[in-house]
Amino acid sequence: MRIDKFLKVSRLIKRRTVAKEMADQERVLVNGRQVKSSYNVAINDIIEIQFGVKALKVKVLNIKETTKKAEASDLYEVVE
Repeated sequence: MRIDKFLKVSRLIKRRTVAKEMADQERVLVNGRQVKSSYNVAINDIIEIQFGVKALKVKVLNIKETTKKAEASDLYEVVE
């Protein structure tokens, strides 16, 4: 699954277009390196998202095409 879609499905970012823009602006890192929006996410990847001065670091636990809002947090765990 593409990283922009994963960020939207997991509800880490509300819209896929915003997730794509953030990745293309080099504000999304996977396993310590910058990735484009077309990067394919794998289980156990560490994703770091730069929200201005705040950063969010999560570990991918599961990948699903769709999910309910209550189950979205089951796709990842917050690291640090």
